[in-house]
Amino acid sequence: MRALLLLCALSLAGAQVKNPDTFTYLTIGDPDSLDPAWSYDSTSHHIIANVYEFLLAYKPGSLKELEPRIAAKVPARANGLISADGRSYTFPIRKGVKFHDGKDLTADDVRYSLLRFMLYDRDGGPSPLLLEPVLGVLSTRDAQGKPLDGLYAKAEKAVRVEGDKVVVTLTRPFAPFLGILASYGAIVSKDWVAANGGWDGTEAAWVKHSNPRKQDSPLHERENGSGPYALERLDRRSKETILARFDGYWRGPAPLKRVVIKLVDEFATRKLMLQAGDADVIYAPQMMYGQLSEVPGVELIDGLENLESPTTLFFTYKINPVGNPNIGSGRLDGEGIPPDFFDDRDVRLGFASSIDYDAYIRDVMRGKGHRAHGYLAKGLVGYDEKNPSYAFDLKKAEEHFKKAWGGKLWEKGFTCTLMFNDNQPNILTLTNMIKKNIESLNPKFKLDIRTVQWSTYLEQTQGHKIPVFIGMWMGDYPDAHNFAFNLLHSQGYFAGKSSFANKDFDALIDQAVGELDGAKREKLYRKLDRLAFDFAPSIPIAGGFRFRTQRKWVKGFKFSPVFPDSPYGSYFFDLKKQG
Repeated sequence: MRALLLLCALSLAGAQVKNPDTFTYLTIGDPDSLDPAWSYDSTSHHIIANVYEFLLAYKPGSLKELEPRIAAKVPARANGLISADGRSYTFPIRKGVKFHDGKDLTADDVRYSLLRFMLYDRDGGPSPLLLEPVLGVLSTRDAQGKPLDGLYAKAEKAVRVEGDKVVVTLTRPFAPFLGILASYGAIVSKDWVAANGGWDGTEAAWVKHSNPRKQDSPLHERENGSGPYALERLDRRSKETILARFDGYWRGPAPLKRVVIKLVDEFATRKLMLQAGDADVIYAPQMMYGQLSEVPGVELIDGLENLESPTTLFFTYKINPVGNPNIGSGRLDGEGIPPDFFDDRDVRLGFASSIDYDAYIRDVMRGKGHRAHGYLAKGLVGYDEKNPSYAFDLKKAEEHFKKAWGGKLWEKGFTCTLMFNDNQPNILTLTNMIKKNIESLNPKFKLDIRTVQWSTYLEQTQGHKIPVFIGMWMGDYPDAHNFAFNLLHSQGYFAGKSSFANKDFDALIDQAVGELDGAKREKLYRKLDRLAFDFAPSIPIAGGFRFRTQRKWVKGFKFSPVFPDSPYGSYFFDLKKQG
């Protein structure tokens, strides 16, 4: 009888796990594109990292140790897979890996994927991550948009197949190279992409498929990867992405049969679904910790620090005025701003002095944040807490605004839009703090706060339509160059959105990435941060910790600081649901 009662109790406990074979994650962003050569946002890349695989992966919790995935070994000088001069990398390709359509993954697919990633080269995309170390360029096109002469031949020579190995030869030693391949250059099927209208791998066709519209890619809303999950459906109307377990995965089937990633705008709805067991993990910003801490059956994993820059206020230097309601009249007449409004340093410093940094950390980040000391993530070479920070000082803000535009700004006033993506109450609070402070200085100052869905935000920033916006950079790989380049270099991600360009910044960043002496490299990045502080191209505000909200029946989560959409999203292969 006792054994029977125990069995019944265990059965009851197991029954408490709702939908045990399906994992549901509620998020706030919609995927931009599922093409690995296009995607450069965490929402899209989170899905890609679960349906495709890369040559390598970071070990959970580590920013230094790599493990093999599609490559059978991690190249090193010790195992002879990195040449003595640090330029040649050999990747033995794992046997027995299947694509989701059942066909074998080969070394030729790996070579094709790396070439496609570089040569696709869409404006503002991730291609420079591999173009820079492999081909020594940041774009496949010249200033007039024409393909660079001889580039394809150079690429063919740099990435080649030798038996069941792929050999990549760099233009110069590039320390972060392996780390890049742990997050970018996902392996796609050459035959499948070509059969579905994509690039066939030939020189004659590459220009046609370079810098395309995202909708023209066969991988935009479809996939044929080799990861633990396959795409079952991407439904833009219901805002759901549904993944199905791939039973042919080379490491064996994942514990969970299906994964549902659903965009749910309102925090209250996400919380209710979590309480009811209809969601297993939800996106929840710092401000909502108190509302979730007492929910029955839910655990909060706190103190998780991603590899990311501080939250930053960005300015657009060449605003696109065509059909752009975000700049009002388009003139400095009190009813708008001119397209070059933020060229004036005093305007930028006026904004910098209007941000109450300490109040944001205290009231919005639950006191679990730290003032920004430059643009780099904590722990990277060149990060220095002694670097200066901007200060909240409304008197200085007034002084700067009175100087701006030769005094015309203070006389005329301005109206413009500050924009960020939906469903971020912490950022909404921050932007309203900035609005209140700036508008308190002069009744002619009007800062409109506007939120849009993630895909619209990406299109608007890429189209140079947003005058001021909030963002942060989640590192592609754990090296200072990834932050310096993307935040401050004229060819970097945020410079592409804000039209920022400064030859002194570019020269310093290019010098630092090629410096092999660690001490000298650190000095260069500190010099860069000082230069940026004086120039104020954008305003780093604060960094801090995050927490993960999940049902207690979720098991197996492994925090990875560099995984896309971490710690809310995760590598689903690790997860299971168990009472």
